[in-house]
Amino acid sequence: MSVLGQLFRTKSLDELVAETHEEGHQLRKALGPWNLVALGIGAIIGAGIFATIGTAAAGDHLRPGAGPALILSFVLTAVVCAFTAFCYAEFASMVPVSGSAYTYSYATLGELIAWIIGWDLIIEYAIGNVAVAISWANYFNTFIGGFGLNLPPWLRIDYTTAARKMPELVAAAPHFFGIPIVLNLMAFVIVAVITVVLVWGIRESASFNFVMVAIKLVVLGFFVLVCFKYTKPENWHPFAPNGFHGIAAGAAIVFFAYIGFDAVSTTAEEARNPKRDMPIGIIGSLIICTIIYALIAAVFTGLIPYGALVKTLSSEQAEPLTLAMKYVSMPNWMVGVVALGSVIAHTAVLLVFQLGQPRIFFSMARDGLLPPWIAKVHPRFRTPHVATILTGIFVGVTAMFTSLDEMVDLTNIGTLFAFMLVCIGIMILRLKDPKRERPFRAPGGAFLFPILGALSCIGLAYYLPPSSWMRFFVWLLCGLLFYLLYGYRHSRLRHPVAVPIPALGPDFNPEQQLPESDLEE
Repeated sequence: MSVLGQLFRTKSLDELVAETHEEGHQLRKALGPWNLVALGIGAIIGAGIFATIGTAAAGDHLRPGAGPALILSFVLTAVVCAFTAFCYAEFASMVPVSGSAYTYSYATLGELIAWIIGWDLIIEYAIGNVAVAISWANYFNTFIGGFGLNLPPWLRIDYTTAARKMPELVAAAPHFFGIPIVLNLMAFVIVAVITVVLVWGIRESASFNFVMVAIKLVVLGFFVLVCFKYTKPENWHPFAPNGFHGIAAGAAIVFFAYIGFDAVSTTAEEARNPKRDMPIGIIGSLIICTIIYALIAAVFTGLIPYGALVKTLSSEQAEPLTLAMKYVSMPNWMVGVVALGSVIAHTAVLLVFQLGQPRIFFSMARDGLLPPWIAKVHPRFRTPHVATILTGIFVGVTAMFTSLDEMVDLTNIGTLFAFMLVCIGIMILRLKDPKRERPFRAPGGAFLFPILGALSCIGLAYYLPPSSWMRFFVWLLCGLLFYLLYGYRHSRLRHPVAVPIPALGPDFNPEQQLPESDLEE
C-alpha cells in the first residue's frame, strides 16, 4: 500500500469494538440513561449560562454583540447542534467506543483525518476546560467575597488581563527575580480537585455530577423567580442592535456551551446499554438545556440594558448573572445564592469535560498514535488515570495565566471542525456499510441532516474572529508534525496486534465480553 493510502486507511468498526476487550484496556460499564442525560446537562448547563452569555450579548472589539437577541442566538445554536447531535447519536449507538469524533473519523475518513480530529479535540476539551476553570474562579471569588474573604488581587486574575487593563496591579504584585507574580490561583485548585475525583472512578464521578446538576437547576429556577420582577421590557429594545450579524456572532460564542453532548459520546464504552442509552443521553440533554438557556437569556437581557453591558470589563462579563443582579441592586444574599450555584455548575462542567479529554487520549494511545503508557488503566479504579492526570496538569497550569475570551474562541472553532467531520462520516458510512445494524438512525435519510449539520457548522465558523482561525491552523500544523514524527510510525494499523473480533450482529452485547464484576448496576 502506498504512503498516501496508509494515511487514509480506515479501521473497521468490528476492530474498534474488539479492542475495547483487550486485557488492561477495559473500562468499567457503569452508566445508565439518566447518568448520561445528567452528564450532558452537567456539561451544557454551566459555561454558557454562567460564563459566555455576557460576552455573547455585549460583543467585543472583534465582533458585534447579540444584545437581547441572544435568545435567538441560543435557538440558532441549538438547531445547528441538533443536526450534529442526531449524527453523534447514530455513531454512538453503533460504535460503543471511547474517543467520540476521533473514533468515528478513524472508521470512516482514515487515520490522518482521525489524528487531525483527535488533535483538534484537545482544543475542544482541554482548552475549553481552561475557560470554564477561569469562570469558576471568578464566581468562587465573588461567593467568598460575600463572607468578607478575599484573596490578594494578584491571585485572582491572569497576567494578560492584568497587564492590559490593570498595570497598577502588576506593579504592586510580589516579584520573583523581577518577574511579577500574577496568576489565577483558584482556577488551578479546582482542576486539581476534579482530577482526583475522576481518577477515583466513573461511577463515583457520575454520582457526584448527578448531585451537582440537581443543585444548579434549583439555583437557576431561583434566579428566574427572584429576578423576574426586576426585568424591564424596555431593556429588550433595540432587540437586535447589530442585526443578524450580531445574532450569528453571539451564536458562534455560545456554541461553546453546547459541546456537552459530545462529552456524552466519549463515555459510550462505559455505558451499560449504549445502543439504547447513548441517543437518549445526547438528544435528551440537548432539548432540556435549550429550553433553560432561552429562558435565562431573556431574564438576563431584561435586567441589564445593552448599552450598560458593553461598558463592563471582560472579567466582569465572565460572571454575567451576578453582574446583572448587582446592576439592579438586588440583595447580596440573592447574589450569593446565584454565585454559589454557578460555582457548583462550573464544577459539573469541569468534571464532564475533564472526563472526556482523557478518554480521547486513551483511545489515541490504544491505537498507537500516542505513547502506550497514556492508555494505562488503573488496576483498581478502572479509569484511564495517566491520561486524566496529564490533562489535569495541562488545564490547571494554563488556566492560571490565560483569559476567558481567548480560550472560548479557540474552543469553538475546534468543536465546529469536529462536528463537521462527524456529519461527513455518517454519510460515508451510510454508503460504505449500508447493511450494518443501526440501533438509532439520524432522520431524513443518508444525507439531509448530515449535510445541514456540516453546512451550519461552516456558517457559524465564518463568524468567528480571524485570530481564532490563525491559532487553529497553527495548532493543526503542530499536530501534523507530531503525527509524522511519532504517530505514523507507531500506528497499530502498521503494527497490528492480534485481537479476537466478536461478531457485531443484532444479538451482540459488549457487556457479555466483560467480567461479571464490571456489570454492576
